[in-house]
Amino acid sequence: MNERDALQSIAAWLPAAGDDAAVVGENVLTTDMLHASTDFPAGVTRYTAGWRSVAASLSDVAAMGAQAVASVAVYGAPAFDETELSDFVAGARDACEAVGAAYVGGDLDTHEEFTVSTTVLGRVDEPVFRSGASPGDRLYTTGTLGRSAVALGLFEAGDPERANDLFRFTPRVEAGTALRPHASAMMDISDGLARSVHQLADASDCGFDVESPLPIDDRLGEVIDDAAEAREQGITFGEDFELLVTVPESATAAVESASLPTALTPIGRAVGEGITLDGDALGDRGYTHG
Repeated sequence: MNERDALQSIAAWLPAAGDDAAVVGENVLTTDMLHASTDFPAGVTRYTAGWRSVAASLSDVAAMGAQAVASVAVYGAPAFDETELSDFVAGARDACEAVGAAYVGGDLDTHEEFTVSTTVLGRVDEPVFRSGASPGDRLYTTGTLGRSAVALGLFEAGDPERANDLFRFTPRVEAGTALRPHASAMMDISDGLARSVHQLADASDCGFDVESPLPIDDRLGEVIDDAAEAREQGITFGEDFELLVTVPESATAAVESASLPTALTPIGRAVGEGITLDGDALGDRGYTHG
């Protein structure tokens, strides 16, 4: 049973679950777990691991349109090394400070492999859910797609300095709070664009017509020679942690003229049913945990 099947099996017990973060009053709360064997390629520094672990949860808060407040983390490793531990804390702290949040502590434990569990608290009066998209809404994404695929290729090619830099993404908290007043639905792209569009469609009970040009990261060409394969990786690799957002037609002018810290690209429109890319069926493919 993979992660998606496991979540479906317990959905009846947790009817409020299924979004990027849980809503508790005016707070949003999210948690994530990352492992050395699946999330941290050889060459990832402890500083980058601290940054990326916390940033993944900060991205969930961004997807709700919330302001990030604070984070804690559980750090598990076969043994504790003072330098590695201090580097991890520095990365976690800097990731939080980059979006105006605080890293306030956590827990330590021994574990057979390096493993991190992070929790982030955010605050918002009116969160944006995945379930609000309607036919006719415009579909947008922030940033570029495929950055983590580039990083993995650079790790494998023996360029850890550039790879670590790409792995330390800035969570789109500022963009999320700016988009929140206009957005009908929003989520972060952690499992790849294709899978995320399917997840948004399922939550909103609609379809999407996705259209080129897509903001595929130009640097994919450095690690993948075939242009078609580079585009495929940009669409499906995942771990982009960009925002996928729908906006009613009446609000598109305001969104497209807004001052955001990253590019915002229109990539399609919500429709009644079906999910296509340039007129062809877009399959539900991307990253799956487990």
